[in-house]
Amino acid sequence: MPPAVLVAGETLIDFLPERPGPLETVSGFERRPGGAPANVAVGLARLEEPVSLWTRVGDDPFGRYLTDVLAGYGLPETYVELDGDAQTSLAFVTHDENGDRTFSFYRDGTADTRMEPGRIDDDTLATTEWVHAGGVALSSGRSRDATLDLLERAAEQGCTVSFDPNARPELWRDEDTFERVSRQALEYTDVCKATVEELRALGCQGDSLEAVARNALEYGPHTVYLTRGSEGAMVVTNDDAREPDTLVEHDGYAVDVVDTTGAGDAFVAGLIAALRNGRPLAETLAFAGAVAATTTTETGAMTALPTRDAVESMLEANDAGD
Repeated sequence: MPPAVLVAGETLIDFLPERPGPLETVSGFERRPGGAPANVAVGLARLEEPVSLWTRVGDDPFGRYLTDVLAGYGLPETYVELDGDAQTSLAFVTHDENGDRTFSFYRDGTADTRMEPGRIDDDTLATTEWVHAGGVALSSGRSRDATLDLLERAAEQGCTVSFDPNARPELWRDEDTFERVSRQALEYTDVCKATVEELRALGCQGDSLEAVARNALEYGPHTVYLTRGSEGAMVVTNDDAREPDTLVEHDGYAVDVVDTTGAGDAFVAGLIAALRNGRPLAETLAFAGAVAATTTTETGAMTALPTRDAVESMLEANDAGD
């Protein structure tokens, strides 16, 4: 049976450092499953949403480990591909003293760059409610064409399409290519989630966060979520949205941050789950923010994603605090 939500993109190995500091000073790392789309898909599964993941990993020890992990979270194997001719991508993560992170990717010709257009057929898309993709898959290889093809056909089939630019400058040949390709993805997008830095890299301009987000609406989406880390998030819409011409803000949650890896992906999972279940924008922001905030209280990305009960507990505690 086709999934209600289809997420497309990379699954990889994150190597998390044993302590904060630059990569050259860290001697020990812990292996964790990662990749933004994979995190989103697992996040949705943890929130009890019906979801499938279209991804490609190497037929190597890391890839086989990842397929076992995805299966363990209940994701169907239908669109999880093993590539016998390419390796699985690796990402080494470093943290500063505030938990913020940077990435060093080993992703030259790896399996996730070799996704093929047409893998998801039109009949599947015709019965799929929501399709989500991220920007890393657009950065290189055949996966760029495969992702753009998927988003275009999903839009034609009436799916709700969401997109996270997930800017990683080290993966792109130049800023102009990132802007051009990501703007092409936005043409097929209904809901965009991004940071202000990512929107500015896409060419969006404005003297305020709201103005930058509203400028992004001109490129295709009817709804733009702008995340601000510990300061919360905002959402703006145009006349095509369910709540037209709206601005809603949320201040976020006070938590003890351990690791911000995957917080943006957790936010995406939360907003898709909330919107699919008909929550208004204000509740969507609160719910997605709670998913993201809970994720930052543990190390890792996928392994820190919360259950629906944990998110609802945070929301209840926050309401009681008010």
